[in-house]
Amino acid sequence: MKQQLRLFFIAMQFFTRIPIPAWVGFDSAWLHQASRYFPAVGWVVAGVSAAVYSGAILLWTPLVAVVMSTVASIWLTGAFHEDGFADVCDGFGGGMTPERVLDIMKDSRVGAYGAIGVCLMLIFKISLLSSLPATYVVPALLMAHPLSRLASCSLIWCLEYARLEGKAKPLAQHMSGGEFLIATLSVIVPLMAMLAFQLLPLLAFLMGLFGLLVASYWLSALFVRRIGGYTGDCLGAVQQLSEVAFYLGLLAMPRWI
Repeated sequence: MKQQLRLFFIAMQFFTRIPIPAWVGFDSAWLHQASRYFPAVGWVVAGVSAAVYSGAILLWTPLVAVVMSTVASIWLTGAFHEDGFADVCDGFGGGMTPERVLDIMKDSRVGAYGAIGVCLMLIFKISLLSSLPATYVVPALLMAHPLSRLASCSLIWCLEYARLEGKAKPLAQHMSGGEFLIATLSVIVPLMAMLAFQLLPLLAFLMGLFGLLVASYWLSALFVRRIGGYTGDCLGAVQQLSEVAFYLGLLAMPRWI
């Protein structure tokens, strides 16, 4: 159990700015196993984001509260996933061959495709969340963050890593079925509890889940077709796009239009 807790803290250290206890230590080999707790870190990010929204909505408009919540999540993760999304926009927008796509994504500079893509994605995300009924924003955040990270995990489980080295290489080893099961249970069990308390209508959740699955499948198919697998940037892109797609599905409830 202590080793599993250590792996969770390693994942949290890798994906957020949150300091971890000194006793955890560090071994690069642990990063190979820490991806099983990638979705669990989503609960932490979602909790902070939801807390900021819950406090801000008491003082300001829903739009302002959503913006503050989004800023909090970006700060907490160091824009880790947004950076990956921008790199994918640049690489797939400007590269014609697999080698060129990978070279562009490796460049630390953000190009026009990346800048435009991130701006539009953030505008879209904020618009969707601020359009939801205020009582549904917190459960939407709590569900979307871990689910979108589980979608990213599915790439590690199913696809090949597309380059020999990179910032996600420590997490690029194929996950075993057991490791992916741990990742799935860390999302599904709390999620079922939330649905049992009817924090969101079941139909709305299913529509959001459908949107998330479509977005993550479309991106994974694109990655396989264009570069033969995934990179760390691809994981970030899947997390961001599937999160937005979940909100889009929620907002598609006819009675909310």
